[in-house]
Amino acid sequence: MTTAARVPRHIAIVMDGNGRWARARHRPRSFGHNAGRKAVREAVESCLREGVQVLTLFAFSSENWHRPQAEVGALMNLFVRALDKEVEDLHGHGVRLRFIGDLQAFDEPLRRRMHNAMAHTAGNDRLHMNVAVNYGGRWDIVQASRCAAEAVANGDIHVDDIDENRLGQWMSLAELPPLDLFIRTGGEYRISNFLLWQAAYAELYFTDTLWPDFDHACLRLAIEDYARRERRYGRTGEQVAANH
Repeated sequence: MTTAARVPRHIAIVMDGNGRWARARHRPRSFGHNAGRKAVREAVESCLREGVQVLTLFAFSSENWHRPQAEVGALMNLFVRALDKEVEDLHGHGVRLRFIGDLQAFDEPLRRRMHNAMAHTAGNDRLHMNVAVNYGGRWDIVQASRCAAEAVANGDIHVDDIDENRLGQWMSLAELPPLDLFIRTGGEYRISNFLLWQAAYAELYFTDTLWPDFDHACLRLAIEDYARRERRYGRTGEQVAANH
């Protein structure tokens, strides 16, 4: 078992490969997305088992609206069903659920479901589960910049007060532990506009495993790989060793 000090506090996952997983089985993409929902459940259970504090999942990017309308519709329907079925179970396991992204793009009934789910689980702290929907890393930086501009316009801060720490306060997930491990499944080697600000010093881990096949053993491999890395944050290896 990896020592607690080497278990990442915060893991983010780009859940890629649902469509290819379904195509290999001669099934529609919606079949793959449904299988991916089961993999989400496994990821949550695995993080609880491993002692991970925060899990952030890329469920629907701001660019995903450009996909075929039928697939977007199927994803929205799956999203609604997952909310209705999974929230109580997450609550029972002490998971706090939060949605990040521009939620105004979704219709009002779905937004109400999301807000109800967040309110229902708000008191939990065993695992913080963030689901990024209609999210983009550039959007996140822009919305934080707008908050900073508004604060300057209102006279709350001076423009010279804006530095990385101040701007970071307006980023999504600012109050949670920094991102330690960024995982992408499906064999692609891209960040795809996910958590651009938060991933600045994260360890990146890419796997060919398609998301529906990503199970506890796969997550364990990623955590073990993370535990072997030396995180220097700009320092030399000798400096890091001297601080241990």
